[in-house]
Amino acid sequence: MPLTVEIVTVERKMLEESGIDEVIAPGVEGQLAVLPKHAAFMTMLAPGELILKKGTEEIPFSVTGGFFEVLNDRVIVLADAAERADEIDIERAEKAREAARDALDNRETVEDMAAVQAQLQRALIRLRVAENRKRRVGGVRR
Repeated sequence: MPLTVEIVTVERKMLEESGIDEVIAPGVEGQLAVLPKHAAFMTMLAPGELILKKGTEEIPFSVTGGFFEVLNDRVIVLADAAERADEIDIERAEKAREAARDALDNRETVEDMAAVQAQLQRALIRLRVAENRKRRVGGVRR
């Protein structure tokens, strides 16, 4: 029996999809993969790329952290923030990356260094996920 996956952020329920064959996620202790009939567990997510595999199709997301739970062939992702790869505005992500790098270059004016570093990390992840999507042909990874 395939997996049912639910992805929820503070802003919205992004996805609830059945028929998922595999979920690949960035766990805080490394990348993890979940197949049907996986043992129940819960872990924290690290910022990175979350991929849902359905047949030969891959559905990539950018996530910036959160929680990941598996229970009875159901995967629930409670993400701090998430975006489908096809929703990522590359120009906006590049501008955010440059703004964060400029702020880091001018450290004496930065009040919250952790926030700037998080902004840079989020922009870099979004750009990496968007770039990976470009390499896919028709949603299928080469």
